[in-house]
Amino acid sequence: MKEALKAWKDDPPRFVRNVFGVRPDPWQDAVLAAFPKAPRLAMKACKGPGKTTVMAWLAWNFLLTRDDPKIAATSVSGDNLADNLWAEMAKWQAKSDILTRRFEWTKTRIFSRERPETWWMSARTWARTADKARLGQTLAGLHSDYILFILDESGGIPDAVMASAEAALSSCVEGHIVQAGNPTHLEGPLWRACTSERRLWHVTEISADPDDPRRATRVKAEWAREQIEKYGRDNPWVLVNVFGQFPPASLDTLIGPDECRAATTRAWRPEDIAGAARILGVDVARFGDDASVIFPRQGLVAFPPLRFRNIDGTQGAGAVARKWTDWQADACFIDDTGGFGGSWIDNLRRLGRTPIGIPFSGRANDPRYDNKRTEMYFEAVDWIRRGGQLPPGQASHELIAALSQTTYSFRGDRLLLEPKEQVKSRLGYSPDDADAFVLTFAQPVTAGSGYGYGGPRGKPGRALVDYDPLAGW
Repeated sequence: MKEALKAWKDDPPRFVRNVFGVRPDPWQDAVLAAFPKAPRLAMKACKGPGKTTVMAWLAWNFLLTRDDPKIAATSVSGDNLADNLWAEMAKWQAKSDILTRRFEWTKTRIFSRERPETWWMSARTWARTADKARLGQTLAGLHSDYILFILDESGGIPDAVMASAEAALSSCVEGHIVQAGNPTHLEGPLWRACTSERRLWHVTEISADPDDPRRATRVKAEWAREQIEKYGRDNPWVLVNVFGQFPPASLDTLIGPDECRAATTRAWRPEDIAGAARILGVDVARFGDDASVIFPRQGLVAFPPLRFRNIDGTQGAGAVARKWTDWQADACFIDDTGGFGGSWIDNLRRLGRTPIGIPFSGRANDPRYDNKRTEMYFEAVDWIRRGGQLPPGQASHELIAALSQTTYSFRGDRLLLEPKEQVKSRLGYSPDDADAFVLTFAQPVTAGSGYGYGGPRGKPGRALVDYDPLAGW
């Protein structure tokens, strides 16, 4: 056994084959082989290639082949750590008799049955409200000759978490930091390891590009091709999740003002959009300085919005009902975030209409997006790029400003818009026009679909609504 432990310490790929009975992918073999001589390993990865598995293999290798080692593991959140790395540790322990005999697994700690006080691995988390000093304590407290720090999903981990890990490497006999994640942020430990501090790190870049012969084989090539075909090779979500690349800094805003202004010069003819559904998006004012906005859109044409200030739910519902009737709309989506649109919705129903409330913080249809607000904004931007026509002149001034000054980031592997309050602070006013406009993309609508006042246009009938914004929760 002593000879086996020494061989496994020097040759982690052999350890994986002997102890777990599996053959790693080529890129996994390369990371495993680099571990003994690399104090810092970073994996910049696409979605789903098996990076958490590699970290679990390295952790078990370190626990088994060193004397009294100490390992601290963390992730972007406590739930992520429990559901991914910690569950992966349990999975691979169950596949090995020697690991099952020698170690005890609990929800927050894995330890040697013979020396539990000095031979262990611990799960570390931090509070979302923690300040920089508290974040720095996340990986603190390790003192041993053999130390390993593991950071899962490090693309979203604050820099301060890494500080104590770096300090601990200065006094141990053998110390390692292993981090892996999707390249979702242009800051943080993974970003620095791949850019300004690259000379200090052994960096492995993992791609699911279906045309790359070195691609991660665990990611289906068919899925990767579908994402590229649907969204384009330059789409930020595709860059991160398919190619494992950081999104360019220039793409952190939704769309440029020039693209928006170009959309105001387009001139689709009435016959071009005649068969498209007519949709109303309604943003309800929350405070005195905000405006309530009714935004009409039919197919590839968005029409000038109607703006109102200081009106109540009864007056607002009357304005929407008049536009609904005059324009013979097929559907009306109202922002129901925080219940502000509740009065408008109730009064419209009393008038025989069937508006659909949309909570901006609700669940998105597309798993690429963190919430409904993000999904609608990205759908609207895609519509502009596909030839959408915005209202000309001053009618689009506030809309263009809001779209071109709203930024996005990532939460895990999902796209997330910055909070509305930050956009309002930057603009100096609330992005009410933009919110009303994007509501016209809340759900697919077909002409005469029955979402609104009845069947075919101009023929009142029984309203039918089969969209439940809370479905799936």
